[in-house]
Order: sequence, then structure tokens, then C-alpha cells
Amino acid sequence: MILPVNPSDLSLVTIYTDGACSGNPGPGGWAALLRFGPHEKMLSGGEAHTTNNRMELTAALQALNALTRPCQVDLFTDSEYLKRGVTEWMAGWRARGWRRKEGELLNADLWQGIDHALQRHTVHWHWVRGHAGQSENERVDAQARLEVEKMRGR
Repeated sequence: MILPVNPSDLSLVTIYTDGACSGNPGPGGWAALLRFGPHEKMLSGGEAHTTNNRMELTAALQALNALTRPCQVDLFTDSEYLKRGVTEWMAGWRARGWRRKEGELLNADLWQGIDHALQRHTVHWHWVRGHAGQSENERVDAQARLEVEKMRGR
């Protein structure tokens, strides 16, 4: 028997994410900063040929999948595509078999992965303006761009 989880019983994790791409498509990178109490962990990676949107989604998915138990999450992103996709559009895509009203849904694999991760966690989504001096957003942006440079050098 699975008991319902009370969100107040979950550990609080704060996550900051960003994705970057040189050309669109082109070499890309993503980064996520996870904070749990006094602990902090930076995750990052990249792909040789990708899009900025894929990197934004990958950052969030990798961060949520890194959590080893159900958590209450405050997730900060500068991607309106990610935030609106989850909070406004995802339910419709799911109901239509991961398709848009107009046809194919780009990045369906990542959206489905995020949807699956959201079954484990209680996530509160926050949009922040990119390149506006928010220190954690600047950190993940810099790390994502480092990953782009790594992909360029491959």
C-alpha cells in the first residue's frame, strides 16, 4: 500500500537550472545547482549537436533525477519554455499522447522524463530573468557555457 506523502514531510531542495547553445542547433551545455540545507552540488553536461531548449529541459530533468528520495523542490529557471511547458501546456500534451494540437511535440522525450520525475516530487516553478544579476542563475549560466566550450573542443 502506498501512503500519500504530506509535502510538509518532504526535504526542501532548491534548484537553479540553465541551458546554453552555440548556434541553435549547435554544441550545447546545461547546468543545475542543487541546494539542500548547507549542502550544495553542481551538475552539468553537454551535447555536441543540440538546441537551447533541449539543454534547458535537460538541466531540469537531470536535477530532478539526481534527487534520491521524494522532495519538495523550489526550481528556478530563466526559461519561459520550461516553466510554461510544465505549468501550462504539459497536461494537454499528455492528454493528446505527447502531441501538440498542431502536430509533433518537439523534445517529447525530455517532457515525458520531466513528467515522470514530477510524479516523485512536489515542485514549485519560478521564473527568473536571465543575465539580470541573480547570483545562482549567473553561476549555472557560466557553468552551462563552460560545457558548450567543452563540446566545441571535442
